[in-house]
Amino acid sequence: MSIAPKDTDWVSLARKSLKGECLTVEEGVAVLDADNDEVLPLLHAAYLVRRHFYGNKVKLNMIINAKSGLCPEDCGYCSQSIRSSASIPKYSLLDKETLVAGAQEAMARQAGTYCIVASGKGPTNHELEQVIDAVKEIRATLPLKICACLGILKEGQAERLVEAGVHRYNHNLNTSRDNYPSITTTHTYDQRVETVEKARTSGMSPCSGVIIGMGESQRDIVGMAFALRELDADSIPVNFLNAIPGTPMEGASRTTSMRALKVLALFRLICPSKEIRVAGGREISLRSLQPLALYAANSIFVGDYLTTAGQDITNDHQMIEDLGFEIELNALQGGADTYELDGK
Repeated sequence: MSIAPKDTDWVSLARKSLKGECLTVEEGVAVLDADNDEVLPLLHAAYLVRRHFYGNKVKLNMIINAKSGLCPEDCGYCSQSIRSSASIPKYSLLDKETLVAGAQEAMARQAGTYCIVASGKGPTNHELEQVIDAVKEIRATLPLKICACLGILKEGQAERLVEAGVHRYNHNLNTSRDNYPSITTTHTYDQRVETVEKARTSGMSPCSGVIIGMGESQRDIVGMAFALRELDADSIPVNFLNAIPGTPMEGASRTTSMRALKVLALFRLICPSKEIRVAGGREISLRSLQPLALYAANSIFVGDYLTTAGQDITNDHQMIEDLGFEIELNALQGGADTYELDGK
């Protein structure tokens, strides 16, 4: 039985989280079931945890869609999949000069992390060489953290990315184990877990996240947060489904703003010291409540996503300034810091 949301002391959950204790499934479901008039107290509790580890700093990340479409996977949410009829650009892997120019643009936008993302099940050795060449030049010329998202890696490929200077590897779990077969059939949940683990053991920082709004239950969402806590993912992008016309999920309902805020609070409380990033779909789901998300999350993407437009960079910078928060300019400095909580 779930704890009744009105009887939950949200600050007590924050204290539990700060002690390193994991919420129970029932407490996690209570966060998601909270009445909308409990969202501000819930965000206050999440902010206590966020402030302890990150103060008021915000990490900025920028994506480049290094290879678009042409994907044999059947992921129902994705405009680049073989099942999609969405009208999107389709091209093979970008050349080194274009990838390096993207890194320079990331610096101009004050992003600390530059994410090289390519469609497909996994990179060919030739594609890996192209990425490695670009990474080496970026590392030699710019103070950026580099994240690669290239799909399932073959034997030895992770080690080569590490040698080239890639700091982080992203491979999202996307949904729960139970819900996974309804999302895609061309690869398994376990393959995704294995890829995240391979990234870690090779020496890269593991990045893995979720997409909310794909028919999952409340317990599925709590289970996703638990799975990422167990995987010890350093960075957790929380996406909200953008139901793109032409994809199998084009008719899915939008995740409401209040629900999105509860989800972000949940991930902060279950994965307290990790980078929680408001990722794809934030503009659509959060709309005018985007600033409130940063009381739980400490990171956002700036610029466009893979095949959909993001918010204007000026608006993102203004949002952070208006909150009294500060852009973290040195992403290479390391992991989370800790800040005092005024003795509380």
